[in-house]
Amino acid sequence: MKDLKHGQSLPDFDWSAFDNGASVTENQVDFEEIRNNELLKKCQNHEIIEGTVIAMDNWDVIVNIGYKCDGIIPASEFRYNPELKIGDKVEVYIESVEDSKGQLVLSHKKVRFAKGWDKINEALEKKETIQGCIKCRTKGGMIVDVFGIEAFLPGSQIDVHPIRDYDVFVGKTMEFKVVKINQEFRNVVVSHKALIEEQIKGFFGKLEKDKILEGTVCNIKPYGVFVSFVNGIKGFIHVTDLSWDNISNPQQAVSLYEKVKVIVLTIDKENFHIGLGKKQLDPYPWDLIYPKQESSEDINNDFDEQNFEEIDDFEDDNDLIPNENYFIPEPYLHTQGDIGTCPYCGSHDVHTYVDGTAGCNRCGKEFRYCD
Repeated sequence: MKDLKHGQSLPDFDWSAFDNGASVTENQVDFEEIRNNELLKKCQNHEIIEGTVIAMDNWDVIVNIGYKCDGIIPASEFRYNPELKIGDKVEVYIESVEDSKGQLVLSHKKVRFAKGWDKINEALEKKETIQGCIKCRTKGGMIVDVFGIEAFLPGSQIDVHPIRDYDVFVGKTMEFKVVKINQEFRNVVVSHKALIEEQIKGFFGKLEKDKILEGTVCNIKPYGVFVSFVNGIKGFIHVTDLSWDNISNPQQAVSLYEKVKVIVLTIDKENFHIGLGKKQLDPYPWDLIYPKQESSEDINNDFDEQNFEEIDDFEDDNDLIPNENYFIPEPYLHTQGDIGTCPYCGSHDVHTYVDGTAGCNRCGKEFRYCD
């Protein structure tokens, strides 16, 4: 236009052809020739083709599929891929090469649906784990975006523990197991609980008694402490197994969210219960006070017959044992001041026999009180 205002001629314009009534020059390409071009014949409706992202904003993504053709796709269809950028290759579905407005209509969601449906069926058949993004909350559960397909996650299948607030899961990307597919209505049901239960079974399969584990104190009750491990697996420590000291409150031994090392005491694989102990990893207090006795062989070797006299006749039992401090084996030794407490587990559930020995109803060990 600038050249026309100054009266300058256009070098590329064929004035002779214009005088003869032609509407286009020989250097221009006829529109009908473009439509009949072999390249455009390859681009047909209902076809999946690869394109390149050439522009994008918060609402739309412009994709070029070649042949000088660009299409606009809503940015919501790429919500699953927040790292999408200009220059990335994406697959699109051609809904229409030319609509009523002469524009190219593309869809990325339909490509994901077609390929996602095959992947979901394959995941159900092979029992594979898939990833999905929780879109929103619905009646009785959540809606999950899996490979571009909206799947249903029941509220009872979110976790092994009851869920009170579903809204905290919205927007999170989690792993799921496909549990049911309705081929007729194209409905999919997924479960996160099934994945957790599978991991728990694997954990219990490797769990052994007396194995040392490291966990986090997740809950404290007056009767004991709950310790959390990986994948939400929890074990319980009774208050009597926290410390060798006689404690009345578990907070005297541990604090909330503290990292602790524990030992496995009991395992219930059917109900997924683990009985733990913490004090068993600490030194036994009586071993610090009374060193371990010598073996029976060493005692027999030190036997000296000269220190003993044969007693032919005696009036009472006092003649048999002199009035001196005599040896009591360590496993049966207990101080008189702690009567009613087991020296092994600290339990107060103790019964006493007529001969002076006592037994613990918790650990089953016997011991003897002494002055």
